[in-house]
Amino acid sequence: MKTSLMMTTYNSPAWLGKVLVGCACQSLPADEIIIADDGSSDDTAEVISRAAQDLALPLVHIWQPDQGFRKCQALNRAVAAAHGDYCIFTDADCIPHRDFIAWHVCLARPGRFLSGGYNKLSLATSQALSDDDIRTGRHCDPAWLAANGSPDLARERKLRLLGTRRGRLCDALTTTRASWNGHNASTWRRYILAANGFDHRMCYGGQDREFGERLENAGIRGHQIRHRATCVHLDHGRSYATPDSIAANRAIRDETRRQGLTRCAAGIGELVGDEGTITVHRRE
Repeated sequence: MKTSLMMTTYNSPAWLGKVLVGCACQSLPADEIIIADDGSSDDTAEVISRAAQDLALPLVHIWQPDQGFRKCQALNRAVAAAHGDYCIFTDADCIPHRDFIAWHVCLARPGRFLSGGYNKLSLATSQALSDDDIRTGRHCDPAWLAANGSPDLARERKLRLLGTRRGRLCDALTTTRASWNGHNASTWRRYILAANGFDHRMCYGGQDREFGERLENAGIRGHQIRHRATCVHLDHGRSYATPDSIAANRAIRDETRRQGLTRCAAGIGELVGDEGTITVHRRE
């Protein structure tokens, strides 16, 4: 199967650059990487153009005008443009472990979506991470992280389980629900299209979970992989998170659960076709 790795970004070129270094070091590369850009300035486009030279695969930059928080529209543009049968989602502030894509591909099954996790880093550690730290895998080394400003016993235990039988066992035993997590989740593109993608009405706060709930209503079951496929989350503020947006999203989620909805009314099928630009970068 062909895979599309996609992520959203907005005016965070330094963090995006680190994430793309991690994407270039995957043990199993995706067939394409799609960056869904919610209106960033030219600095982001320059980072993407430079990163393309380290990738032996297409790097697609889909940009839409900045009209406020429109992550769902950006993601839907990415899904609409994807060539992969299987879509893997993360965020442009999450640096993947080197086996991130490999685990998603290994565990993909019909009738399933995969639910991974992340490991939050402090701002000091986020800033300290160099490209060399990412290439050598130190960004997922609990000892290195603890020595560089991010001590956390729970994170250390989870990172030490990666790639082991105990990781699989912990995924089977965890009480954490296998929800759709925008920073680490995957499923078949045909299931996303059947659900009409992500709901354009939703701003920040639970919009990813609502999409997963529609998949579950359609019989697509979540499968836990948080102790096998993981990434590290670079610290940043969230000025776009407001009580009003969270309350509005909660009402939409309540409606999805109450009515057992499998499609949203405002999604991929309602995209404005000529908005924004698509730039495909290939290594020269």
